[in-house]
Amino acid sequence: MFTTVARFAIAVALSGAAASRAAISVGSSVDSARINRVETTPAADLVLIDAGHEAGFRQGMVCVVSRDGESLGELLLVDLRPRAASALILDLKSDAALRSGDRVAVKTVSSKK
Repeated sequence: MFTTVARFAIAVALSGAAASRAAISVGSSVDSARINRVETTPAADLVLIDAGHEAGFRQGMVCVVSRDGESLGELLLVDLRPRAASALILDLKSDAALRSGDRVAVKTVSSKK
């Protein structure tokens, strides 16, 4: 469900004339965030992150998870504390598994000029 919603939100943001000038990139405003652990529940996997509101994260942000420079998937931030956050997995490579220590960075849309 969230994958479809996230893709729709990105498509709307990039629609029309803006689509030809926009590029998706990984922001560096929160460059030290890491996954603490992944909690498996019957409804969904919850990803716990070691940075929160004080580091610049905000509820609803989409983040990219990477390990050794390789993108593993995307997260949606759903709950924030000053120094911690929790997220749901939006997208994950078919052969990937998130683990403690994976890097988390905000995914941003920027305009090309």
